[in-house]
Amino acid sequence: MGWSEADKRLGMDRGITRRDFLDGVAMAIGATALGGWGARPAMAQTAAYPPSGTGLRGQTDAAQNVMHAIRDGSFWASNPNITDSGEVYDLVVVGAGISGLAAAFTYRQQKPGAKVLLIDPLEDFGGHAKRNEFTSSSGKRLIGYGGSQSMQTPSYFSPAVNATLAAIGIEPAKFETYYNQKWAEERGLNGAVFFDAAKWGVDKLVVQSGETADWVAQTPLNDKAKADLIALLDAPGDYLPGMTPEERLEKLSQITYKEFLLDYVKADPQLVDYFQTSTTGYFGVGIDATTALDARGNWNPGFDGMDLGESVSKYHSPSGRLGFTDPDPYIYHFPDGNAGIARHLVRALIPAALPGSTMEDQVVAMVDYAALDAPENEVRLRLNSTAVKVAHDGDPASAESVTVTYAGADGLHSVKAGHVVLACWHRVIPYLTDELAQAQIDALNDQQKVPLIYTNVLLKNWTALDELKIDGARARGNFWSGFEIDFPVSMGDYQFANTPEDPVVLHLSKVMVEPGLSSREQALAGKRALMTLPFEEMERSIRELLTKALAGTSFDPATDIEAITCNRWSHGYAYEYMRPWDQFWPDGPLPIETARKPWGRISIANADSGAYAYAHSAIDQAVRAVRDLLGTPDGAPDFARFPGPPLDKLGL
Repeated sequence: MGWSEADKRLGMDRGITRRDFLDGVAMAIGATALGGWGARPAMAQTAAYPPSGTGLRGQTDAAQNVMHAIRDGSFWASNPNITDSGEVYDLVVVGAGISGLAAAFTYRQQKPGAKVLLIDPLEDFGGHAKRNEFTSSSGKRLIGYGGSQSMQTPSYFSPAVNATLAAIGIEPAKFETYYNQKWAEERGLNGAVFFDAAKWGVDKLVVQSGETADWVAQTPLNDKAKADLIALLDAPGDYLPGMTPEERLEKLSQITYKEFLLDYVKADPQLVDYFQTSTTGYFGVGIDATTALDARGNWNPGFDGMDLGESVSKYHSPSGRLGFTDPDPYIYHFPDGNAGIARHLVRALIPAALPGSTMEDQVVAMVDYAALDAPENEVRLRLNSTAVKVAHDGDPASAESVTVTYAGADGLHSVKAGHVVLACWHRVIPYLTDELAQAQIDALNDQQKVPLIYTNVLLKNWTALDELKIDGARARGNFWSGFEIDFPVSMGDYQFANTPEDPVVLHLSKVMVEPGLSSREQALAGKRALMTLPFEEMERSIRELLTKALAGTSFDPATDIEAITCNRWSHGYAYEYMRPWDQFWPDGPLPIETARKPWGRISIANADSGAYAYAHSAIDQAVRAVRDLLGTPDGAPDFARFPGPPLDKLGL
């Protein structure tokens, strides 16, 4: 194609490893059924080694077109042939994310030697816990996370989560050594805020060094907004006078942070724009849809001048409670995020696929993907395969087996299972079975996934950031929430960047939100927008942001960017209950309690089941799902029965 001069200056015409895959335009499935969904377009071929794939990854159109055809009614209309594979398993798990892998592991703990099959539509295991790998021009191998980020707050892990992690060889305490909490400080690096001209009239990077008043003075905010921001950060007042602590908490649980700023703080409206996306990374919505109480849990300012009591209120959402009482540093992070957990689970299930035995050697070990589905395995993991139907062989109350049908590259196949765990997301489940009552279907459909993009950019060095003395910048008014040098984690032979001349991975994220709508409606609208967003548009916006934010430095987008991977999660975070949208929270009854009910030989395990988008919740739900099928062994460690941190640790 012909590139404009502006695009050439950005490096859009450069032959880096990023445009050899899907271009991001949604495919039309229509009535093509088997003739269309089984074939992956040339631009979307699975990478020979999935973690090294660049361009658009994650839930690509090619990975989702089967279920979209089922949703649209075109799949079964063509009467496709189903081949009986003759394969029989004790357990079939639909979905090979952390919850599915943990369910397989827990099942085999209770039934040693059980034959298990996991099937997943993606090119790699781990679900949202996705690993991205790069090789820089210097020859160094770099690892980043393309999804589920960290093990947050181990102090809140249930006994079942702790037991599972220990059984697969993960010791969270070791991250106190692996994670260099002083990496930025030792190099004199600060945070920063980038103001985009599209919103603020000028492109301006403000380094957050010195006193609050010093850096706020450099922002393009008007004078009142500057004064209000300084007061919020350094000397917030009592914005709810005359109320008891419990009355204040009740009020904060019923108003959004936007309302809090405008109606109670009486802040300049520019601060709404300034903070608008500050809550998206934690809650999946902006401050127009996040309660003030939850925003407090997100460390948004304005609350330190009010007496909110010493005890934790029942009104906190799962994440709000967590942020409110979080006793642990945010350091429990493998170089590939929670893909490290998934890899440990795979090693425990299929040892031949991942050599080694320690946390350190797991990081640099290469998965043998050919060994995942070897016939001799007791546990087989089948990628690029989408479950399309799950049905008991007879009355669910008395059936002795379940037939699972899936779509692979060579057509439809069926297998038999003694038990099934559905570890896919909730809204898929009603399309897979006709055995559910309407009440359970409605409860499953209550979960509306939050759409997001996790992007990794390989830079040949980070000298430009060193020149500015920053380790990243939050963006205000830009498509992306900002950019940051990846977490400074070194494990064994894998060593994080030391000098500015070393290559690094920059991480960028975008939660697709539509301000002005309810939280669930925002997620649905964002998913639609994300599904039609071309990779080229994402790449251009990345290059433009870095060019503007790093202006005046040695940064050259045409030569310094060596690879780009955009991990698209149109079905991303599990939806977390929040007031004011969910008035049933926290007293219940909760939709998840109806949605996750087992029937016959089938149970459900996923983060949706806990309405909590965290790895430890996925493990808890896996343990619960297996016990739904097999019962609870004597002396087995307990799992978390509610969303969020265990209630007994919160004084509730």
